[in-house]
Amino acid sequence: MKKLITILVLAFFTTIAFGQDEKPLFLIFEFMHVDEGQWANYEDTEEFWEKVHVQRVKNGDCIGWDLWRLEPSGQEQGSQFMTVSLYNDPVKMMEGGDFNKAWTGAYPNLTEAESNEKMAMTAKSRDLTHRVFLRQIDITKDDFDMPIGTLAVINFMKAKPGQSAAYEKMESEVFKPMHQKDVESGGRASWGMLRNMLGYATDAYATHIVFDMYTGYDQFFNGGNNTPLTAAQQKAMQDIANIRDLKSLTHATLIRKVR
Repeated sequence: MKKLITILVLAFFTTIAFGQDEKPLFLIFEFMHVDEGQWANYEDTEEFWEKVHVQRVKNGDCIGWDLWRLEPSGQEQGSQFMTVSLYNDPVKMMEGGDFNKAWTGAYPNLTEAESNEKMAMTAKSRDLTHRVFLRQIDITKDDFDMPIGTLAVINFMKAKPGQSAAYEKMESEVFKPMHQKDVESGGRASWGMLRNMLGYATDAYATHIVFDMYTGYDQFFNGGNNTPLTAAQQKAMQDIANIRDLKSLTHATLIRKVR
């Protein structure tokens, strides 16, 4: 998994919910590797930082922040957590905003020594392994507001050379209507697609991310639409396999959220 994320970053990922705004949604995903003995310390670290992210939203530096727990998450399987920062402006995303203003706004009474201690605690509790940038390019119409406990199934897709536009067109025009029906029937909460925002090399592990959102594992296992595929849909499944590869997938559970 760690190699997977490494290649993604070199190539280049809430809502994941990501929002139903008309404005484009831009996202930064940060993957965290946490040693087994540091889980409690890491939870304390993110609880501390959540207040800083609340201040960042108030200051207009971003529009949201999330913390997700990843599965599978063994020590040899890469990152155990990821954070997501959401923006409606790519310039703000790249520039990051005024960190010091957010820090002092969240914790105005911290001394310099206490601030240094918190930063040292953060560094000790986890390794920030990779940071990746994405733009949301499509999503179903729904009113899902992504409460704590939301499950996201994240599919890593690689479009074959010269096939990115065809792949995106097929996802939006052929498969999105199927996912929309699932949303309307209660089979899933939301569906969407993300594109590598900063470009990618031909040897990239993945060029797109497709996510399926569920209220939890109960909906994931029991809410699916079992309607047989039509002949046209079966052909589309065969055709899309010729223009992209499903490289892998991971499950992410939302455990903290700021809006």
